[in-house]
Amino acid sequence: MIDPSSLEAGAHPAPTPPCPHKPLCPSAYDSDRYRAHVLSAHPEQGWSLLCNGVIAFDDLGALLPAAGGRDEHAVAAARLLAA
Repeated sequence: MIDPSSLEAGAHPAPTPPCPHKPLCPSAYDSDRYRAHVLSAHPEQGWSLLCNGVIAFDDLGALLPAAGGRDEHAVAAARLLAA
């Protein structure tokens, strides 16, 4: 596991393990991260684990791997859609 405090500003860790899909799934830090394959779906709980390590929530929020933070752009989009 990568220690987020060891990353340089703006740097993102490489996804581990590498995506086995062809073509490769987008990384957790790409803008189209939600297009990655679903590895484990939990619709009853409102979340899915994607191939790129992202935990995607039904409300358009996400937790990114190793960074430990939320996808603030998706949260803002969800608020706009709810308005």
